[in-house]
Amino acid sequence: MCLLLTACAAITATLLWYFRDADKDLRLGFLALMYWGAALMWTVDGFFCVAEGEPFLDLSANDALLGLVIVVCGLIVWLLSLLIRDPRQKVLPGIRRA
Repeated sequence: MCLLLTACAAITATLLWYFRDADKDLRLGFLALMYWGAALMWTVDGFFCVAEGEPFLDLSANDALLGLVIVVCGLIVWLLSLLIRDPRQKVLPGIRRA
């Protein structure tokens, strides 16, 4: 379930990045890359599970909760990066950032 949730988040973030490319201040590409990295990680984990004789996907409630936590943590990291970068000068107006 972790793989399914992070892959859905990665696809959603990628589509948002692709169709909102004019608004580069939101750093949607950064968000998409985080989710694609997580989806790749869960894919590799699935292959190792198959090699050990377990199913590729774990559809338990605990695994779904873990996938939800991963998606929320990705959003928190993305929002913190936006707050630190402050591209629209909303948090600390008047201070120039590189």
